[in-house]
Amino acid sequence: MAFTAHPEEVARLRRVVRLRLMAWSHDDLVDTAQLCVSELVSNIVTHIGTGTPGSLVLSEHGARLRVEVHDPDTRALPTLVDAEVDAEGGRGMALVDALADRWGVQLYDDHKVTWCEFVVEGWSAPAAPDGHPAVERAEALLDVYATLKPASCSYDREAGRVGRQVEEESVIDIVTDLLHRLRARGCDVERVLDCAQSRLEAASPVEVGAAWSALNLGAKAARQP
Repeated sequence: MAFTAHPEEVARLRRVVRLRLMAWSHDDLVDTAQLCVSELVSNIVTHIGTGTPGSLVLSEHGARLRVEVHDPDTRALPTLVDAEVDAEGGRGMALVDALADRWGVQLYDDHKVTWCEFVVEGWSAPAAPDGHPAVERAEALLDVYATLKPASCSYDREAGRVGRQVEEESVIDIVTDLLHRLRARGCDVERVLDCAQSRLEAASPVEVGAAWSALNLGAKAARQP
């Protein structure tokens, strides 16, 4: 969800967080996530300036709920400081640090992302279809990869479609990175893809089509200089 950094916007974003988390059955995280969003958006107002364009992204990655606040200033970085008890400022990120299970900042060429994550209590990985170990391994890999290079996808009313888009983008990223590594080591990427296709042909046509689409997209990206 896009927003313009104003103190009045904080209340609207808090409502968005509450509605989305309740829809995801994360009622127990509503208050905590709202506080963190308030602090992250207030940081933009205080340290970058009123009227700064930003966006709020909420996503789920396995057992973790992730909150991201994007803004265009790559110089004003949030820092964790030991604020005095009577200090007027400086406690924002200390509060985020205390409430979230982890937080950080990602820098890009034209913007930065300040994020925090919360462990979802009672979460358990969905059972793999027919107990196939390959699906279980893929689920574990996606969870790990999400912590290294999380996929960004803005909030959308069609949560199911967004979830699928995030997962597809993560798979494509994984395939691309693996193919880049093979090419850097002088391996024959085309041969590897041929072998992967041969193994996939034992699966159903639907599974082959979906998986091979991701492989082809990853291969296309890996071929770029």
